[in-house]
Amino acid sequence: MHELTWGLPVILYLFLGGMGAGAGAVSGSIFLRSGGGDLAGSSFRFARWGAMLAPVLVIIGTGMIVFELGSFQAGNYFRFINLFLTINLSPMSIGSWVLALFILVSLAYAYTFINRNAHPGDELQKLRKMLAWAMVPLGVGVALYTGILLGAMPARPFWNSPILAMLFLVSALSTGVAGILLVRALFGRKQVISKESFEHHSYILGSSDMLLIGLEILVIFLFVMYAHLTIGNVEAAVSVIMGGELTTLFWLGFVVLGLLLPAAIEMKYVMPTLLYQKEYSIPRTMEIVICALVLVGGFMLRYIVVIAGQVTGPTGI
Repeated sequence: MHELTWGLPVILYLFLGGMGAGAGAVSGSIFLRSGGGDLAGSSFRFARWGAMLAPVLVIIGTGMIVFELGSFQAGNYFRFINLFLTINLSPMSIGSWVLALFILVSLAYAYTFINRNAHPGDELQKLRKMLAWAMVPLGVGVALYTGILLGAMPARPFWNSPILAMLFLVSALSTGVAGILLVRALFGRKQVISKESFEHHSYILGSSDMLLIGLEILVIFLFVMYAHLTIGNVEAAVSVIMGGELTTLFWLGFVVLGLLLPAAIEMKYVMPTLLYQKEYSIPRTMEIVICALVLVGGFMLRYIVVIAGQVTGPTGI
């Protein structure tokens, strides 16, 4: 039996923090690429859903990691503030500041959308656009931080890979898109003004998610190849997902259910539009299934990485 120091709260922090950061970055990108929201309001709605998801998910995830520090059990309720009292170049210090800044900016960004009468060109448009410019790099920064935090631990060979941060970034963007599309599938269809514009933006996000899943598969391949080409502890550590105790969970739970299956379903609906310019249309049920699979895959990735890093280390101490 392996003694695990980091459990579900840390895994949920990495998952929710990454998903929220991805949703925020995608929201800002949608808003800016549409010039602040099209006249039909479809891109504005997609940006709004991402803006609402981002701070909620990141705050919940951050709350879990703060409670997991253990200082609450000793009565030190504000011990986490020490992270902001000492500024240095460590990944945790820099990441904590980026995370705090993201939460503040994302709350302000969500505020510009929260009014039911908010629309492109309203009195908050300039502030909304300025915050959107900040959301993209901050979202990318938080998503990268979740991977850098683990990758900066040389004593844990499974985590100590320069590719881990990129893997978490791509996964964060993919789950962020899936979160936005899930909200769209559950609540968005009742608010459609222009069906053509609405479906066009759904196609853009759906095809983007398909490409992100493809990129994630490529990064996974690079992660495994890097480990196999590295002599010593890293190569031994990655064997836990290549024939070891987490093999089934990795290949079936993450690769098949979380990557290949949703990508295959998305291709069925995206490719006719991409190749033959047919009208994009996807049943609501299938959209929910795709999003759920992507989110399960994102969670499984964090679960496997966190557990694998603990059952294969430490070394070199």
